[in-house]
Amino acid sequence: QVHLAESGGGSVQVGGSLRLSCAVSGDSYTKYSVGWFRQAAGKSREGVATVDSDGSTSYVDSVKGRFTISQNTAKNTVYLQMNSLKPEDSAIYYCAADRAAGWWLLQPSANAAYWGRGTRVTVSS
Repeated sequence: QVHLAESGGGSVQVGGSLRLSCAVSGDSYTKYSVGWFRQAAGKSREGVATVDSDGSTSYVDSVKGRFTISQNTAKNTVYLQMNSLKPEDSAIYYCAADRAAGWWLLQPSANAAYWGRGTRVTVSS
């Protein structure tokens, strides 16, 4: 069993930055891939970025070069640094974990086993 808790959401202007944090507890999270997903109003949930247990990272094309996922294993925390934010990045961001590979979790048909409650990000122009 894995528990995830997101923090760091908020409101920011276009071009600004935010860092989201996902605190992972329960089972040793190094057995899992952990990822960030988002759901905008009226849209389906989409994968954003994942980090595998071996540290490999994967990103959806729309955030490459702007977002960076990282982890601090000593703190059991996964981060999502978001730079050059755009209005279309506005969404509720969720942290999720699964034993599957991170790249697979980004597929639209995938569904991670464990989810946090989400944190809202609003980007205004």
